[in-house]
Amino acid sequence: MRRLGQRYVQYFNRRHTRTGTLWEGRFRSSLVLDEQYFLACQRYIELNPVRARMVDKPDHYPWSSYRTNALGQDSPLIKPHLTYLRLHHDVSERQAVYRQLCEDAMSEHLIAEIRSASNGNRPLGNTAPEMMISK
Repeated sequence: MRRLGQRYVQYFNRRHTRTGTLWEGRFRSSLVLDEQYFLACQRYIELNPVRARMVDKPDHYPWSSYRTNALGQDSPLIKPHLTYLRLHHDVSERQAVYRQLCEDAMSEHLIAEIRSASNGNRPLGNTAPEMMISK
Protein backbone atom coordinates (compact mmCIF):
# COMPACT_ATOMS: atom_id res chain seq x y z
CA MET A 1 0.00 0.00 0.00
CA ARG A 2 2.84 2.36 0.80
CA ARG A 3 4.39 1.84 -2.62
CA LEU A 4 1.04 2.31 -4.32
CA GLY A 5 0.53 5.56 -2.42
CA GLN A 6 3.97 6.82 -3.37
CA ARG A 7 3.42 6.03 -7.04
CA TYR A 8 0.02 7.71 -7.03
CA VAL A 9 1.48 10.90 -5.51
CA GLN A 10 4.16 10.95 -8.22
CA TYR A 11 1.52 10.48 -10.93
CA PHE A 12 -0.76 13.15 -9.43
CA ASN A 13 2.08 15.66 -9.05
CA ARG A 14 3.24 15.14 -12.65
CA ARG A 15 -0.30 15.48 -13.99
CA HIS A 16 -0.98 18.68 -12.03
CA THR A 17 2.56 20.11 -12.24
CA ARG A 18 2.99 20.29 -8.50
CA THR A 19 5.30 18.88 -5.83
CA GLY A 20 5.02 17.61 -2.28
CA THR A 21 2.63 15.37 -0.43
CA LEU A 22 -1.09 15.21 -1.15
CA TRP A 23 -2.08 15.43 2.51
CA GLU A 24 -0.47 17.17 5.42
CA GLY A 25 0.11 15.07 8.48
CA ARG A 26 -1.20 11.62 9.11
CA PHE A 27 -4.77 10.37 8.89
CA ARG A 28 -6.72 10.79 12.12
CA SER A 29 -10.06 9.36 13.12
CA SER A 30 -12.20 8.56 16.10
CA LEU A 31 -14.88 5.97 16.68
CA VAL A 32 -18.10 7.69 17.80
CA LEU A 33 -19.79 5.57 20.46
CA ASP A 34 -23.27 7.08 20.79
CA GLU A 35 -25.87 9.14 18.96
CA GLN A 36 -25.44 12.30 21.01
CA TYR A 37 -21.74 12.38 20.24
CA PHE A 38 -22.47 11.67 16.59
CA LEU A 39 -24.66 14.77 16.44
CA ALA A 40 -22.00 16.75 18.32
CA CYS A 41 -19.38 15.65 15.77
CA GLN A 42 -21.68 16.52 12.90
CA ARG A 43 -22.23 19.99 14.39
CA TYR A 44 -18.49 20.34 14.93
CA ILE A 45 -17.80 19.57 11.27
CA GLU A 46 -20.62 21.74 9.93
CA LEU A 47 -19.47 24.70 12.03
CA ASN A 48 -15.71 24.39 11.39
CA PRO A 49 -15.75 26.86 8.46
CA VAL A 50 -17.65 29.36 10.65
CA ARG A 51 -15.18 28.94 13.55
CA ALA A 52 -12.31 29.38 11.09
CA ARG A 53 -13.99 32.60 9.84
CA MET A 54 -14.05 31.26 6.29
CA VAL A 55 -17.81 31.99 6.13
CA ASP A 56 -20.38 33.78 8.27
CA LYS A 57 -22.97 30.99 8.19
CA PRO A 58 -22.62 27.22 7.69
CA ASP A 59 -24.81 27.26 4.56
CA HIS A 60 -22.31 29.58 2.86
CA TYR A 61 -19.63 26.87 2.81
CA PRO A 62 -20.09 24.99 -0.49
CA TRP A 63 -18.50 21.68 0.58
CA SER A 64 -20.69 21.15 3.62
CA SER A 65 -23.63 18.83 4.17
CA TYR A 66 -25.38 21.60 6.11
CA ARG A 67 -27.49 22.75 3.16
CA THR A 68 -28.74 19.20 2.67
CA ASN A 69 -29.38 18.46 6.36
CA ALA A 70 -30.72 21.86 7.43
CA LEU A 71 -32.27 23.26 4.27
CA GLY A 72 -33.23 20.20 2.24
CA GLN A 73 -30.97 20.87 -0.75
CA ASP A 74 -30.72 17.70 -2.82
CA SER A 75 -27.31 16.03 -3.07
CA PRO A 76 -26.45 12.71 -4.68
CA LEU A 77 -23.36 12.52 -2.44
CA ILE A 78 -25.13 12.60 0.91
CA LYS A 79 -27.04 9.73 2.44
CA PRO A 80 -28.71 10.74 5.72
CA HIS A 81 -27.46 8.95 8.81
CA LEU A 82 -30.05 7.09 10.89
CA THR A 83 -29.29 9.35 13.86
CA TYR A 84 -30.12 12.39 11.74
CA LEU A 85 -33.32 10.74 10.51
CA ARG A 86 -34.36 10.09 14.13
CA LEU A 87 -34.40 13.81 14.90
CA HIS A 88 -38.00 13.94 13.65
CA HIS A 89 -40.28 11.88 11.41
CA ASP A 90 -41.36 14.96 9.40
CA VAL A 91 -38.72 16.19 6.95
CA SER A 92 -39.36 19.92 7.52
CA GLU A 93 -39.36 19.48 11.30
CA ARG A 94 -36.16 17.40 11.13
CA GLN A 95 -34.45 20.17 9.17
CA ALA A 96 -35.67 22.75 11.72
CA VAL A 97 -34.34 20.64 14.61
CA TYR A 98 -31.00 20.30 12.81
CA ARG A 99 -30.81 24.04 12.16
CA GLN A 100 -31.48 24.68 15.85
CA LEU A 101 -28.77 22.18 16.85
CA CYS A 102 -26.28 24.03 14.69
CA GLU A 103 -27.37 27.42 16.03
CA ASP A 104 -26.78 26.35 19.63
CA ALA A 105 -23.24 27.18 20.70
CA MET A 106 -20.87 24.30 21.30
CA SER A 107 -18.97 24.48 24.55
CA GLU A 108 -15.21 24.86 24.36
CA HIS A 109 -14.99 21.72 26.51
CA LEU A 110 -16.90 19.67 23.93
CA ILE A 111 -14.84 21.06 21.05
CA ALA A 112 -11.64 20.18 22.93
CA GLU A 113 -12.99 16.70 23.69
CA ILE A 114 -13.76 16.02 20.01
CA ARG A 115 -10.36 17.31 18.91
CA SER A 116 -8.55 15.29 21.56
CA ALA A 117 -10.32 12.06 20.62
CA SER A 118 -9.68 12.62 16.92
CA ASN A 119 -6.03 13.58 17.35
CA GLY A 120 -5.44 10.61 19.64
CA ASN A 121 -7.43 8.14 17.51
CA ARG A 122 -9.50 7.36 20.62
CA PRO A 123 -13.22 6.53 20.85
CA LEU A 124 -15.55 9.40 21.60
CA GLY A 125 -18.60 8.94 23.79
CA ASN A 126 -19.79 8.53 27.34
CA THR A 127 -22.92 8.18 29.41
CA ALA A 128 -23.35 11.90 30.14
CA PRO A 129 -25.55 13.21 27.30
CA GLU A 130 -26.00 16.58 29.03
CA MET A 131 -22.48 17.42 27.81
CA MET A 132 -23.54 17.10 24.18
CA ILE A 133 -25.77 20.10 23.74
CA SER A 134 -24.79 23.27 25.50
CA LYS A 135 -27.20 26.14 25.95
